[in-house]
Amino acid sequence: MARILIVDDSPSQLLGLKRIVEKLGHETLTAEDGAAGVEVAKRELPDLILMDVVMPNLNGFQATRTISKDPTTSHIPVVLVTTKDQETDKVWGMRQGAKAYVTKPIKEEELTATLKGLLPA
Repeated sequence: MARILIVDDSPSQLLGLKRIVEKLGHETLTAEDGAAGVEVAKRELPDLILMDVVMPNLNGFQATRTISKDPTTSHIPVVLVTTKDQETDKVWGMRQGAKAYVTKPIKEEELTATLKGLLPA
């Protein structure tokens, strides 16, 4: 069972992601914006982070870059989960250090496959 941090400013998206992740048997941590997500990531060192992009304070691209550049958290895979579905957004997200990119609305099978691919068996 992995500990997964979900960072999203939308309560309904947060709840939906939490439901899918917990159904797979994982423990969830949550944060409501990028700055809080970076804080929780440093404090809790989760096994994986699901990161929204469009958020107040620190957006998901900035938070991902901060997490992937910090020696304490750089080993944690970040999956960007966003409505931004342009190829340029995906390329930019991967350049910030994301290991995967999933677009909303979330398809449970796609998210499950992504998590299985990034978490140790």
